[in-house]
Amino acid sequence: MRIALHRLIKKLLVSVLTLCLVFAPFSQSAEAARLSMTGDYVTDTVSVAKSLQETIGSSQDDEGRSEAIALITAYISRYRNRSQVNDSVSFTTMQTALNSLAGHYKTFGKRPLSEDLKNRLENQLSKAESLVSKES
Repeated sequence: MRIALHRLIKKLLVSVLTLCLVFAPFSQSAEAARLSMTGDYVTDTVSVAKSLQETIGSSQDDEGRSEAIALITAYISRYRNRSQVNDSVSFTTMQTALNSLAGHYKTFGKRPLSEDLKNRLENQLSKAESLVSKES
């Protein structure tokens, strides 16, 4: 009986440790992205827009792409379900730009952004930035 209990405990510990090792990287990246948002919609919108404009303007390396994706995920996760924000024109404009950029990264991976997409993103991000300042 005692040996069977010992084996059961050992199997449970191995299972728990395996789950921790599998899910730990996901929780850390989600936590890091969550920390980049202040919770102030205006500040976060301006900050994300400026950061993504810099990323779009610079060379598209893997690190910049990864940071952009984390930033997009954090922003959308933070504000999508806030009714006082998600009905605003600034949020809709920002979400359109973020969806376009994320869609490009997901579909085309490491390919550079086309000039048309760069120009459209620059315009949308600038527009969202100015709209959020007017709405506040």
